[in-house]
Parts: sequence; structure tokens; C-alpha cells
Amino acid sequence: MARDAGRPLRADAQRNRDKILAAAVRVFAEDGLDAHFERIAREAGVGTGTLYRNFPTREALIEAAYRNEVARLCDAVPGLLAAMSPREALRAWTRRFIDYATAKLGMADALRAVVASGTNPYADSQEMIQAALSSLMDAGTAAGTIRSDIGPTDMFAALAGIALTSAKPEQREQAERLLDLTLDGLKPVPPRLREG
Repeated sequence: MARDAGRPLRADAQRNRDKILAAAVRVFAEDGLDAHFERIAREAGVGTGTLYRNFPTREALIEAAYRNEVARLCDAVPGLLAAMSPREALRAWTRRFIDYATAKLGMADALRAVVASGTNPYADSQEMIQAALSSLMDAGTAAGTIRSDIGPTDMFAALAGIALTSAKPEQREQAERLLDLTLDGLKPVPPRLREG
């Protein structure tokens, strides 16, 4: 029986759930639709009963794993902004975005199966990512380290392009170069260069 979604989990149960979701991302990325619940449970360090109590179907697990990756990406923003300058926070977050895109690419077959079953694992994810990106870019604009004429929608399009062309693990160096190029393009243009 699946857990009651309305009740908060005990700390140990939440830790188990988090370990299951992290293991699921890795295993679905490696094995695709052939991933076995037993392997996921073993890699998470839990019993299969614990896995099935949290995620009674393959689709529920895949969707939860994907949504967890989106939440981890977006929830990182306040901590990054508290720990570093807005420009450094944006740089750190874009690297996390590529990590997220790599995980999503690895889970592509599993996510397609969820969509085919009638569920939309992507619901709200673009809006959540856009909101996270807006917070980072607003902080950079306020600090004067990011151009004010480039919006989060433009930056999201650039990141999505990098992810589409360079999200495979073996393309990471290229992704890093493209991120640097994109972030360099966000630097404010000195007034004398704008006029010339």
C-alpha cells in the first residue's frame, strides 16, 4: 500500500525516500526501462518492501525521481545566493542545470513510458526552473553583474540549447565551455562600448 501523501514522513522514512529517488535516477539512466526495482532498492540500501510502499508502480517511481531532480535544482537557489555573489551563484546553478539535463537525458526512455501511460511528469517543471532562474538573474541585475536586457526566458533558451547539444556525460567539457561563453555574454556592456 502506498503511503498517505498528506502526512509528513518521519526523518528516517524521508531519508529512505531520498535515497530511493537518487538510486532510481542512476539506475534508470544506466538501464532505461530494463531497470529492476530490486537493484534500485539495493543501491538505495533499503528493502524492496520499502521501495514499493513509497512507489507502488514503475511510473510513480520514475515520475517522483524526475520531479525530485527538478526540485533539487530549483531549491538550490537560495543557498547559492546566500553563499556566493549573484554571478558566482548563477555560474554554479548553470552547472547544476547541466547535471539535471544529463539525468533527464539518461532517463529519457523511462520518462517517455510515463508520458505514454497518461501522466505528465513535466507538469510545472519549466515554470519552476524559470522561477529559479529569474531569482538568480534578478539578483545579478540588482548587483550590476548581469545585463538587464537579457531575461530569464532568453537564458533558459540558451541553457536548453546547451543541454540539447551537450548533455551527455562524455560531452561535459563542451557543456562547460558553452556555459562559460553564455555567462560571459551576460556581463554588462560598458557605456562607451554601447555608444561606439
